Amino acid sequence: MSENIRISMFEVVGSPFCVAVDDGEKIHKHLETALRANQEVVLSFHNVTALTSAFLTAAVGELYGTFGEEEIHSLLKVEDIEQDDLALLNSVINEVKLYFKDPKRYNQAFQEILEDDDFEV
Repeated sequence: MSENIRISMFEVVGSPFCVAVDDGEKIHKHLETALRANQEVVLSFHNVTALTSAFLTAAVGELYGTFGEEEIHSLLKVEDIEQDDLALLNSVINEVKLYFKDPKRYNQAFQEILEDDDFEV
């Protein structure tokens, strides 16, 4: 295996604000390419000042629908991440792992919420 790849979220997004799903998808494409090549990758949070769960779900969480948990944990590392951002990342990962265990159940529950007459957006 060759030297690991380093992905700067700040550089890919072009901003310290990692909040939009479409920006998360940009990161996801880079991560997916590296993991498909069985390449170790370091995801840098350097200079990131704003982060959302939607962004992290698109960037990292969606990997759990394609790759196994052990594969992701062995190949993907993060650096320069603040403690509160790490907690958010871990929360997102835990949620998507539950989702991918039984997506049909989650989608059904979500649909039921949308169909509830008392539910307001």
